Amino acid sequence: MQEDNLIFGTRAIIEALNAGKDIEKILLQKGLSNELYNQLRQALRGQTVPLQFVPPEKLKRITDKNHQGVVAYLTEITYYTAEELLSSVFENGKTPLLLILDRITDVRNFGAIARSAECAGVDFIIIPSRGAAQINGDAIKTSAGALHRLKVCREDNLKHTLEFLKESGLQIVACHEKTDNLIYAADFKQPTAIIMGSEENGISNEYVKRSDVQVKIPMSGGIASLNVSVATGIVLFEAIRQRI
Repeated sequence: MQEDNLIFGTRAIIEALNAGKDIEKILLQKGLSNELYNQLRQALRGQTVPLQFVPPEKLKRITDKNHQGVVAYLTEITYYTAEELLSSVFENGKTPLLLILDRITDVRNFGAIARSAECAGVDFIIIPSRGAAQINGDAIKTSAGALHRLKVCREDNLKHTLEFLKESGLQIVACHEKTDNLIYAADFKQPTAIIMGSEENGISNEYVKRSDVQVKIPMSGGIASLNVSVATGIVLFEAIRQRI
């Protein structure tokens, strides 16, 4: 990230939170404990900002200024919640098509996925507040600017979010290799949220269990594995093919 996105010092970060600034993540020095730190934790209540506890050496590499053991990065985008966005999708008379990304941490993969999602008309992307790619300048560049157009939700508890989506009438479609159903068998014409997982770890089992449909992309080559951004594009455009 650029220096312009960096905030350091406990009080400055508290003020940013109180002012409603969107923060990508906060790095906290391990073992930090003082009154200002307690005030910071108080300001973070109800927020979905990821916290990362790091040794002082890491903070020193980021900035040599008086950071007081706390460094934060402002986001490049505005984050939303699924509740506020889904209602507007229904109000506009649309059939929701959402994308949920689980454990996808590579910045460029995320940017490429966002580009495909925007082209496919995805209403919004949902990511977890922890274990997701950092949405920085590289992600936005790789997305070809799509991340300035496509809304992103950062949710603290994906399990609760999945339950909310199901209660709202959406089917949850999990795309992974350990199923016999092909993507063509799914009915994407109905309100749908598609879950994609990382290439290394796939989708978390707890989310697969909460899905309504499990599908895979047919492959006949020797590698039998696709880059996650390519796989996401294939699934999204099968959904679009069915809808048009």
